[in-house]
Amino acid sequence: MARTWLSIRVDLIEGHGEKFWPRPGRIFAAARSHTFSLLADAIDDAFARWDRSHLQEFTLASQTRLCIPDPGWEIEGETTEDFRRVRLSRLDLGEQFTYVFDLGDNWTHLCTVGTSRIDPVEALGIQPDKPLPYWGWGDIPDQYRRRWDGDDGESPVPPDPGLADLPPLRPHWGPDRPRTRPHLTSL
Repeated sequence: MARTWLSIRVDLIEGHGEKFWPRPGRIFAAARSHTFSLLADAIDDAFARWDRSHLQEFTLASQTRLCIPDPGWEIEGETTEDFRRVRLSRLDLGEQFTYVFDLGDNWTHLCTVGTSRIDPVEALGIQPDKPLPYWGWGDIPDQYRRRWDGDDGESPVPPDPGLADLPPLRPHWGPDRPRTRPHLTSL
């Protein structure tokens, strides 16, 4: 296959009132025929967004906003297009743009198109039907900054049970197992 796909680096800059450093990121392979909506879904998957009921938008270098248009959100002199219809072929190599998930918490990403096209089979081992990450780094913060199941934002961190709360499906798991992994000795 020819090198026809885009490589798009996505860095999480800020969100939920925090700025991130070092910035977590992912690199995506995306066909020029994919829509910005498909790219948004791929970014949200890769950044562990599980509550998708929030507004989202892209802003291109030209200041064009790509989102689900709403006449109530129109700003005079601003161009807004439907991101479900606009294709990634609109992007130039090396171009930068932003993606914001949840316009309240403002999970803001800087997106940078690679300077050369890629072969998806070479980068991913497959040719997917939607944008797909093929490299990444950093800790991904929870969408609502929850640190454990049931975190209400006010309770103290529960005590660490080690591995004692796990079923004995592994040699070192379970209440009757040692709290540390046993050392293996060579024969």
